[in-house]
Amino acid sequence: RYWRENGVSAMSSEVEETMRRIIKHVGVQDVIITDKEAKLIYHDSKTSMSSQDAQNYASHLAKLTTQARSVVRDLDPQNDLSFLRIRSKKHEIMVAPDKDFLLMVVQNPSTGEEKQ
Repeated sequence: RYWRENGVSAMSSEVEETMRRIIKHVGVQDVIITDKEAKLIYHDSKTSMSSQDAQNYASHLAKLTTQARSVVRDLDPQNDLSFLRIRSKKHEIMVAPDKDFLLMVVQNPSTGEEKQ
């Protein structure tokens, strides 16, 4: 688990508990939180994703989220992006943007769909 407190007050125990609950869900592989500049604040992983790989995901997803938010606002200036979901063959990535943070969850898209 990676945790950075540089410029960010310590995460409340309630938020930490929420992160632990998310990572325990079946299929969830990684939980990533970044600041508004896409700098890694928190990373927890069930896989071997390094902090460097998590930062790479964060940088790209932050750019994509900015683009998606721009499209939503172009279509309706009174609207805003609240959630972004991307599914590929290997991963399903969910992004919940906030004014100051991005929460990203990477999960296995086939969990629960494969024959046992």
